[in-house]
Amino acid sequence: MSDVQQQSGRRGGRAARVALRSAPLANDVRPVNPGMPSGRYQPLTDAEVRKVHEAALNVLENIGLADAIDSCLDVLLPKGCTLSEDGRLLFPRSLIEDTLAIAARNFTLHAQDPQFDMEPWGKKVYFGTAGAAVYMVDPITGEYRESLSQDAYDIARLVDTMEHIHFYQRSVVPRDLPDPMEMDVNTCYLSVAGTTKHVGTSWVHPDHLEASLKMLHHIAGGEDKWRERPFVSQSNCFVVPPLKFAADACRCLEVAVRGGMPVLLLSAGQAGATAPAALAGALVQEVAEVLAGLAYVNAIKPGHPAIFGLWPFVSDLRSGAMSGGSPEQALLSSACAQMAHFYDLTGGTSSGISDAKMPDAQAGAEKGYNHALVGNAGANLIYEAAGMHGSLLGFSLEGGVLDNDIIGAAQRTIKGIEVSEDTLSLDVIRAAVIDGPGHYLGSKQTLDLMQTEYIYPAIGDRLSPKEWNEVGRPKIIDRAIAKVHDVLATHYPAHISDEIDDLIRSEIPIRLPREQMRPPR
Repeated sequence: MSDVQQQSGRRGGRAARVALRSAPLANDVRPVNPGMPSGRYQPLTDAEVRKVHEAALNVLENIGLADAIDSCLDVLLPKGCTLSEDGRLLFPRSLIEDTLAIAARNFTLHAQDPQFDMEPWGKKVYFGTAGAAVYMVDPITGEYRESLSQDAYDIARLVDTMEHIHFYQRSVVPRDLPDPMEMDVNTCYLSVAGTTKHVGTSWVHPDHLEASLKMLHHIAGGEDKWRERPFVSQSNCFVVPPLKFAADACRCLEVAVRGGMPVLLLSAGQAGATAPAALAGALVQEVAEVLAGLAYVNAIKPGHPAIFGLWPFVSDLRSGAMSGGSPEQALLSSACAQMAHFYDLTGGTSSGISDAKMPDAQAGAEKGYNHALVGNAGANLIYEAAGMHGSLLGFSLEGGVLDNDIIGAAQRTIKGIEVSEDTLSLDVIRAAVIDGPGHYLGSKQTLDLMQTEYIYPAIGDRLSPKEWNEVGRPKIIDRAIAKVHDVLATHYPAHISDEIDDLIRSEIPIRLPREQMRPPR
């Protein structure tokens, strides 16, 4: 056999093995799965967690929150809150303790397809998207262009196919829809039309949410079906840090609670700008603000599903600019996971916000160490985990594909190392060293564990330099571009029937034509 034939045979055998490893696996044999338990990494000691809690209670009792709207006062003053001389709403310790006693726990975040339902409690971990980027990133030129309705739908379609992105929270603002009403309802529709995974989005006015709820009732098959399995959650920035209520967001919050929609109580102070520069102080302010939101929700409807959304951001203190890819961000988000565990609440925080302007080495490094730490801290819901660049200003489809690999790898570190009589491998070692070939390449254990214990990147390159040269030295970004093109050319979800789509379009101005949401003829 010639050298060329031998090389071709070796490459063919390797290609076959790689293809086998790349084939979809059943859930029970996958090396990683959504919702794996975590929590091995803890940046705070138990005593430090308690100190943060006590400081947050102090803030609520003695500083309070400004600008509470009348309907907020109507539900919280009878619960024991008081107004200070300067009109700030003060929260007694007893109310926070009572709230924590009745707050919802162990609630499912439903998806349109039940196989994607999430159980985000304890220390189970799920990764998803989020953000409100106003630009899309060109993976070749690095140019930033305004995000459009088509982009919002395309991102949802891409997420729908990504194994390690477990939920879709809207990631871009459709800049082609200047009317706030149209932007809100279209964003919601494009999200739920593009994926059957759980969706999160936001609204700027309660009327917009009411219209969206009617639309969601149609999709669910009726209001009763919606309330049984609400598959959209509201991302609600009910506070303007530091320690002020946001009037319109509060009104939207009240509609969501009464409409049976889970809410993400989101406080996003930026350390060094709208929160203390001291990381512990930033955490205290976050905890105080979200505890206030939790009291608000439970005063409206006790036990309503609410996500404890501590989302502190970080400043580069040299300029004041946001630094979402920093190690300080990883520390803060990990500490947020600990605080949610302390209260035994479903917690949500951010990770994977890269300061890099496009998918490059900086982006990979920032996302990698953030996901590894925050994931291993046991955050239940990790938002903004894929596609975000430019400190939340830009979204990259290709970056989302690459981030899917990074999230998968981070999940493998979460799974950890199994230590048992079998995995200690004494018999396997003896068989290979004493009785066998002196290696483990063909052993039964190696073959059995090849797929169940080892994860392989979908896009990442593991070729040898020689093989890499032989196939034309492909760049990782080129493989990501090809993957995005393939998904967007072939994946057109059709879980919303034309009949329901017609009904929705007769009631709400859906601006993306149906032809652009169906395969080309």
